[in-house]
Amino acid sequence: MNRREFVNESVWLAAGAAVVCSVGPGLSAQTKGTPVRRPDRYSDSLIFERKAFAWPGGKTLAIWIIPNVEVWDFHSAAGVAISPPAGNVVPDIINYAWREYGMRVGLWRIADALDSLGLRATVALNSGVCQAFPQAIEQMKKRRWEFMGHGITNSATLANLSLEEERQTIREALHTIEQATGERPRGWLGPGLVETFNTPDVLAEEGVQYVGDWNNDDQPYLMKVKSGKLFSLPYCMELNDINLLSRHAYTGEQYLQALTDQFETLHAESERTAKVMGIPLHPFLAGQPLYTRYLQQALAHMQTRERVWFTTGSEIIKAYEQLHAS
Repeated sequence: MNRREFVNESVWLAAGAAVVCSVGPGLSAQTKGTPVRRPDRYSDSLIFERKAFAWPGGKTLAIWIIPNVEVWDFHSAAGVAISPPAGNVVPDIINYAWREYGMRVGLWRIADALDSLGLRATVALNSGVCQAFPQAIEQMKKRRWEFMGHGITNSATLANLSLEEERQTIREALHTIEQATGERPRGWLGPGLVETFNTPDVLAEEGVQYVGDWNNDDQPYLMKVKSGKLFSLPYCMELNDINLLSRHAYTGEQYLQALTDQFETLHAESERTAKVMGIPLHPFLAGQPLYTRYLQQALAHMQTRERVWFTTGSEIIKAYEQLHAS
């Protein structure tokens, strides 16, 4: 069985299991008159109801590039497994080493590609990288990449943390990155995009301005928090290289086509109103030799088009807030 067949069979097995288990753990049967619970974190605004706007300089499509720069606990199986055999195996050499390739080689192949095009990135950074790979931090700083918080390590998420534990975890991650880079992160992406019911409130309390966890729009929007101000910024999960290159086993040419299709649709739609396109990257995937050249080709194609603004997360939110100040 090849890799694509393995992935496809796994998907069908998972779907079959879902059909068999009509009511799974944490779910309950619907009863008449039971209201559907909503997150109550944003207004239910449909995109055709909003006032049209454009980005600074008459640009209409903002593109931000998001390398996930991460570190894992060698003595934990959590957050590592991507390739079969996946399971609670410690040490999980095949997966740990695969992930480490991103830091040792893949990230710098991506950096060279972005350098050749004069593009900056917004790094989703595990704060543990600051201690484990300080030389990597210096190289990213030289490129004037933006840093946003991404937890301490991808071996641990925010799931099931108490309010105080979560506050301390977020505070520690932000402080460590600030000490290493000289600037406090203005953005946040949860490890595994995991949040608790308290996460947006804690982020806003700690001065974070935007979060990439809520992938339900093509535009930024203001979130509802207890204090401070927090915006959601589209991270674009459909383009996540973990989905496309690992789970769906795309070839380099298919990856190029996916990036191009996403761009062309959003670029055309942005003639009516501004849009955002995120490009999530994991260096152990998009930084592999068979993929980076296609990423570079896609970005070069995007640069040939008018009305395109390559930028960073905080610059998008700054512009959005100014445009919607009234």
